[in-house]
Amino acid sequence: MPGPFDLNDTAAYAAWRERKLADHPRSLAELIVEVDDPRDLTGAERAALADRVARCNMVIYAGRTRDDADKEIVMALGRGFGLHRLDHNPGADEDAVTSLQVSDDARHAGYIPYSNRPIAWHTDGYYNAADRQIHGVVLHCVRPALEGGANRLLDHEIAYIRLRDRDPAHIAALMRGDAMTIPANVADGQVLRDATAGPVFAIHGGHLHMRYTARKRNVIWRDDPETQAAARALGDVLTGEEPFAFEATMQGGWGLLSNNVLHTRSGFEEGSRRLLYRARYYDRINLA
Repeated sequence: MPGPFDLNDTAAYAAWRERKLADHPRSLAELIVEVDDPRDLTGAERAALADRVARCNMVIYAGRTRDDADKEIVMALGRGFGLHRLDHNPGADEDAVTSLQVSDDARHAGYIPYSNRPIAWHTDGYYNAADRQIHGVVLHCVRPALEGGANRLLDHEIAYIRLRDRDPAHIAALMRGDAMTIPANVADGQVLRDATAGPVFAIHGGHLHMRYTARKRNVIWRDDPETQAAARALGDVLTGEEPFAFEATMQGGWGLLSNNVLHTRSGFEEGSRRLLYRARYYDRINLA
């Protein structure tokens, strides 16, 4: 059906673009909503969270639970916004919620999220198969790093706008079904995950979805001039000056609720006790 993400429907795109840019938060402070306990939101708190998500696909909640390590904080918040189908990724705990902390055990060693190294722009689960795409994410901070560990955040719909405004052909290239391939994950001769090919931008239920990583290694872009140019242009967008890209260092009790927006993480102090919980869902946030 025609709509704002149809490259032939320029009128719908122009109207949607105007509303999107007018409604988007202008500062990090506008993105943050104070709540008491994410396990038991008041009507006003939920409405404020939903308002930010409706405007920019994400919200930072500043809760008062501090270093409370109860995972129900994450699970209850997710349930309250229609997030139920958890992704049981290999690095997650038994309950499918991942404890993001520095770890050198056999299951986590060698994977950047479990180190103190910086992480470039990406969306969560970009290596997942088509039937396991990540649409909703809750990232909850129990203990921040002593220094560093900040996240930069960018609504993927803003990235889409910047790229389409440059050249709609970039969007067409990145919507191809084999635009970006993540090779198989093989360790000691055993295939831990098959290769996954798919688009960068796709439409699910009328909503824009994005899978992306800025990593140079272990990423194969479709070998044609259009896709190569589009990948470079997207990289330029993400490394350029973007007024709607916000940086936040979450504190204990804070968290991010999002429709899997683009994000980064800066490196942090070696030996830090930084702990965040991450829940990935196959569901998109329900604002009803």
